[in-house]
Amino acid sequence: MDYEKLLNMAAELGYQLMYSGAEIYRVEESARRLLRAYGLEAPEVFAIPNCIIVSVSTPEGRPVTRMRRVPPHGTDIELLERCNGLCRRLCAEVPPPDEALAAVAALGTDVPRHSPRLMLLGYGAAPAFFAPLFGGGPRDAACSFFCGLAVGLCLLYGGRFIGANSFFRTAVCSALAAFLALALVEAGLGGSVDVVTISTLMVLVPGVALTNAMREIMAGDTFSALSRTADAILVASAIALGAAAGQALGGLL
Repeated sequence: MDYEKLLNMAAELGYQLMYSGAEIYRVEESARRLLRAYGLEAPEVFAIPNCIIVSVSTPEGRPVTRMRRVPPHGTDIELLERCNGLCRRLCAEVPPPDEALAAVAALGTDVPRHSPRLMLLGYGAAPAFFAPLFGGGPRDAACSFFCGLAVGLCLLYGGRFIGANSFFRTAVCSALAAFLALALVEAGLGGSVDVVTISTLMVLVPGVALTNAMREIMAGDTFSALSRTADAILVASAIALGAAAGQALGGLL
């Protein structure tokens, strides 16, 4: 039995699941089920948001371990669905390790991506739909749409200028949203600064990360839950600081 290939396959599947934003229990259970399907008994899988470790013991008692570090990532539902589907298929069919490893390695290469135009449309449409929920009118929805487009442009194309740090990037985007909201309302295009600002900031709220953190707290994955919770708190703090700075700058100007 080629333990090296099996561990590489399980570690790669866990990496793709983690990169797609999957919960910790899903990552560990998927890698464990895959190794058991290939006849490995009692495989050990440990995952945290930025690392996954897979280990088995050979019949001679020699431990074999693989570790993959996961870079900063978001949530990709399409990739998550593909990983789940492939894991189920491999566990049911148990193809040769070389074929299974190639299928796992190809997971991240053929995932369809939305065009930048469509993503910008989403960034604009989401705040526009939030505005009526917060009591805004048509003018507030139109201003929220424009502010959402500005935030989307900043996120998609401003990486080279504002860096890849999520805290700083979120602070800059929230400051831009608050400043534009104040400017549009002062120009008479919007009705409420609060509605336009809050509606736009909703696209930056780390809702999925916080939901996963609560799920992992209930599942007993305390370390991962604390890590995700701390990340969500940092992002929320960046939103608050950026919005305050944007409104203060708008007030001065």
